[in-house]
Amino acid sequence: MKVLVSCVCLFFMASVAVAQQSSNPVTDAVKMIMQRSAKNLPAAVEEMPADKFSFKPTPQQEPFAHIAVHVTQSNNMLCSRLGSEPAPAKQELSDTTPKDQLVSAMKASFDYCGKALGAFSDSHLGDEAELFGGHKGTKAAALFFLVSGWSDHYAQAAMYLRQAGLLPPTAKKEK
Repeated sequence: MKVLVSCVCLFFMASVAVAQQSSNPVTDAVKMIMQRSAKNLPAAVEEMPADKFSFKPTPQQEPFAHIAVHVTQSNNMLCSRLGSEPAPAKQELSDTTPKDQLVSAMKASFDYCGKALGAFSDSHLGDEAELFGGHKGTKAAALFFLVSGWSDHYAQAAMYLRQAGLLPPTAKKEK
């Protein structure tokens, strides 16, 4: 627990330092969070054995594979709303898409978001963007949906992994 609290404090101190030194503090903070998410989310998907991609803790929940599908599609859609980087060709992903394809697609979606964020600046946070379901919002809202989605879906993947008897990437000791 002390390690977790220390990591959270360190993250917020780094975020404040970035914000004080940048003309794009919001975008730079999102990029910093994305680096961690781009590492941990695909690693969580890689950790789950392919034969457990249909695992769902309760009948009402989505199968594990759906986390990868949803994150990939959300990354591609939301990051396409941020600027001039054209959206990648739409992939037909589903809960039955093979594991290796889902991992590859998720990694590619984070690469795409990195390019989109590289060309984005805080001066566009107030610009209008189409969000989920055709609803309009700001590009700032798109960034917040991205960051909250990464956190939410990593936590979901970590719980699924633990229920399957596996450790999520962030729970493993560094070697």
